[in-house]
Amino acid sequence: MDDAQFQIRLIHGLAEVDRDAWDAIANPPSLPYDPFLSWDFLQTLEATRAAAPETGWSPHHLLVEAPGQGLIGAMPLYLKMHSQGEFVFDHSWADAYERAGGAYYPKLLSAVPFTPVTGRRRLVKPGPDETRIANTLLSGAVQIAHQNDLSSLHVNFVTEEDAARMDASGMMIRTDQQFHWLNNGYESFDDFLAVLSSAKRKNLRKERLKAQDGLTFEHLTGSDITEAHWDAFFEFYMDTGERKWGSPYLNRDTFSLLSERMGDRILLILALEDGEPIAGALNLIGSERLYGRYWGTVSPRPMLHFETCYYQAIDFAIKHGLQVVEAGAQGGHKLARGYVPVTTYSAHWIAHEGLADAVNEYLDRERRAVRREAGFLNERTPFRKDGQENSS
Repeated sequence: MDDAQFQIRLIHGLAEVDRDAWDAIANPPSLPYDPFLSWDFLQTLEATRAAAPETGWSPHHLLVEAPGQGLIGAMPLYLKMHSQGEFVFDHSWADAYERAGGAYYPKLLSAVPFTPVTGRRRLVKPGPDETRIANTLLSGAVQIAHQNDLSSLHVNFVTEEDAARMDASGMMIRTDQQFHWLNNGYESFDDFLAVLSSAKRKNLRKERLKAQDGLTFEHLTGSDITEAHWDAFFEFYMDTGERKWGSPYLNRDTFSLLSERMGDRILLILALEDGEPIAGALNLIGSERLYGRYWGTVSPRPMLHFETCYYQAIDFAIKHGLQVVEAGAQGGHKLARGYVPVTTYSAHWIAHEGLADAVNEYLDRERRAVRREAGFLNERTPFRKDGQENSS
């Protein structure tokens, strides 16, 4: 297809796009299902005003269409008035630019709001025109930023493959790391424990016993999740959010609409004491991955966070044949629980040449530091080394 046949336009909300047309390029059958790219998830954030101009997340999604075919490519974009809720921290860049007299905000961001999950950001069906459509999306986003005198374009949590392509297109690449649990064909939690060193295995068992003492745990999906469950979980979510970052991103309506639209993709893990929920963790279910998103409790106790968020998620992943558990951003404490370091990527374009040069130099040093830390951590995973004893 001739690039001249592509029609590019911006929209200011996913309500302007047919749900099936969006999902056809966001989650084509040939690729693993990513719940965060679905129309249901992204539009719910807009419909409940979690991602909206008044919260500093103004939708400006980029579409590519073709005559007779309709929507063939898209890039979720947001005009940002701050750097909150991104998990790729550029506050120092903003401070440096503004001290020099520049205006860093507004900026343009391609990401899933409030969600540090790696995935596709240039949504195109695999096929012969995939590369050209993807290039059109990226060049179109840069052009939008440039023509509107925006300071920068940021594309957060891209795949390693797409980071390489964006690097070749002139974007600056940033790396960081998360900790993921990998399912190596385990049939039970004990199978997973068996590959850990003896000391770590005993420690995890003790943690689980301590956390489970006096409690029961429920795994709820779909219609089993009631509004009463969401009321309880929202209390947990607000308590954690207010303590950790001051202004939780989602509102009560967000959880209800997500449950209504995509309940079968939600796993709500609740810890119960005498039948009443005292803690919970919200996860989303992909075709290959379980994504831990939010957690909270009204009754803090030792190891409850690890049990509810990490070990219960592993139990679910093993039972349902999921290959990876992603438990959110950061958290070196996950290493001792069998979660291993994984590199994450983002891509950046900055209009001001001087700031771009300074950031590029910084990113080069940062990438080397991330590689060194990953090597250091990989030597300290809890897994047995060759020849290590396998006592219980």
